[in-house]
Amino acid sequence: MKQLWINIPEEASSSVKEKLISKASEFADILILSKTDHRLSEQFNKPIAGKFENADIRIVEFNDPKDLDSIKSSKEIAAEISITTGTDEKKALTAAELGSKYIILKCENWKIIPLENIIAGLRNKAKIIMQVSNPDDAKLAVETLELGADGVLYSSEKTEEITQIAKVVKQSGIKIPLVEAEIDKVKTLGTGARVCIDTCELLQPQEGILAGSQSSGLFLVESETTKNPHVEPRPFRVNAGPASSYILATPEKTRYLSELKAGDEVLAVDSEGNTRMTNICRIKIEWRPMIMLQAKCEGRNFTIILQNAETVRLVTKKGSKSVSEVKPGDKILARVETGGRHFGIKVDEESVIER
Repeated sequence: MKQLWINIPEEASSSVKEKLISKASEFADILILSKTDHRLSEQFNKPIAGKFENADIRIVEFNDPKDLDSIKSSKEIAAEISITTGTDEKKALTAAELGSKYIILKCENWKIIPLENIIAGLRNKAKIIMQVSNPDDAKLAVETLELGADGVLYSSEKTEEITQIAKVVKQSGIKIPLVEAEIDKVKTLGTGARVCIDTCELLQPQEGILAGSQSSGLFLVESETTKNPHVEPRPFRVNAGPASSYILATPEKTRYLSELKAGDEVLAVDSEGNTRMTNICRIKIEWRPMIMLQAKCEGRNFTIILQNAETVRLVTKKGSKSVSEVKPGDKILARVETGGRHFGIKVDEESVIER
């Protein structure tokens, strides 16, 4: 899981600081305080970082190896480095070799290239924390070079901005619990408008998108990665079902397939429940013959409608199976929940019947 560091500006008023720390307590992993504000840390039961001696994580402005000489070896160190040239990138490696557990990067102009270089050089040597100023920068930081930074550092005087940054950082790497649902009915249908989601990613076998006819029961539809003698694999594509189907677009929110368009984000999920966000390159709607599958799970019935074609596959614990081969008794992976949804947002107390 990526880390979120929140810096509480020393110049903020006391009332603002208290509100910020209260909001940070909901989302942040590390709180950065000044020495004079350390007394406020009682509200935050996680590690405190700062440039003062008693901080759990001691932040040191690093320009030269001598900058670390006065720090006790038992203290966790975060070396703060301003990146302006390639020489500054080498400082990050030096700081890691000298025992810094964290490297805080401050990049004023160039951001992506220095971060790529440092990720490549510091992997498994130190945790990289990228200072960011907005949600877009945070997204770049946690996704760069596929691995991304280990976390981001954000300074704000607005509690709502903390929430926005947290959504970007914390949705990276979230696991979705998946269970087995047993097929008990298969029915061929007539023609319908089915939606293919073409992503900007190359998805892997047993990785796809959670979709279904009920928001409370979504099935893992595999990307078109399986080889067959008639069609070349299209690992960027998930043939996700009719336009009226739900998909899990983010870890928290469902959307209708009919709403999606190029540039939107969608959640990719694998058979272990691991997730990653990817953007949509294209939505392709065509009229094709459909098939309905009904499955039982936890005493409830759920359905999914998909294009009736050999290339459309559902993920199982042992691999995947084409919808043209699925039969009663087969078990497929699904995400099941209780409660209802209002405009895609989960409402636990709401009772909704979808059948």
